[in-house]
Amino acid sequence: MRSLFKAKKRLTNIIVYTFLTLGALTMVIPYVWMIVTSIKPIEEIQAYPPSFYVHNPTLEPYRELFYLLPMGRYIFNSLFVSCLVTLCNVFFCSLAGYAFAKHKFYGRDKLFLLLLSAIMIPYQVNLIPGFIIVKNLGWLNSFKALIIPNMAMAFGVFLCRQYIMSIPNDLLDAAKIDGCGEFAIYRLIIFPLIKPALATLAIFTFLSQWNSFVWPLIVINTSSMRTVPLALSVLSSQFGFGANVAMVMAGATVVTFPVLIVFIGSQKYFIRGITSIGLKGYS
Repeated sequence: MRSLFKAKKRLTNIIVYTFLTLGALTMVIPYVWMIVTSIKPIEEIQAYPPSFYVHNPTLEPYRELFYLLPMGRYIFNSLFVSCLVTLCNVFFCSLAGYAFAKHKFYGRDKLFLLLLSAIMIPYQVNLIPGFIIVKNLGWLNSFKALIIPNMAMAFGVFLCRQYIMSIPNDLLDAAKIDGCGEFAIYRLIIFPLIKPALATLAIFTFLSQWNSFVWPLIVINTSSMRTVPLALSVLSSQFGFGANVAMVMAGATVVTFPVLIVFIGSQKYFIRGITSIGLKGYS
């Protein structure tokens, strides 16, 4: 009986890992193909049948990319906006989550439900009102238009609130007895204990801002303020995708590399945050 159970478990593991491996390959192979194509000369790109092997690797597409476009400026814009928005979300969302989770005030639950309802509103609905507000404030073609509307997200508040609810109130009461103020409690107790949730929020926020295309496309119309998604759009439309496949792939490689580094560096906290938050329900 035990041997039969072990055989079923082994078969289940084989099936599960087979599907996981196939799923991983479907995501890794396009990325590898993108990198390989970015270092191929045009003759090998047009060769048939296509091959992953590069006979004469070249970095000419990368040199053309940075020569034809101010990619350094675009990368700086995206990094500056993404990092600043991420820091603001980590700070403001964790503060708001602390208030909703551990403080009792009039209309708290109703206000939190109203906040949750904002998540259900499609992003496209806010584009025109957001553009009108930014235009009336005179923020078009500036970092203000890219940063300030995204400094705090409803999803981030919900994420932090759910995680902070698991922290025992005894810790906070002991800190108050020791003379800690509210911000000291947040800085010394809450913030260190919710690092997995903050890492998850930081990754989500950084990825969404780095890959954001529609909002920058609406509020930015000068070359010096473009972000990397807009740069890729210009690269494929202005210079033509067909004649510059390698350069477009080089641009895509440059754009995705920082995202890959951020995810690999924070993967441990990301998994811990998703696992622990997923076990908590709304209450």
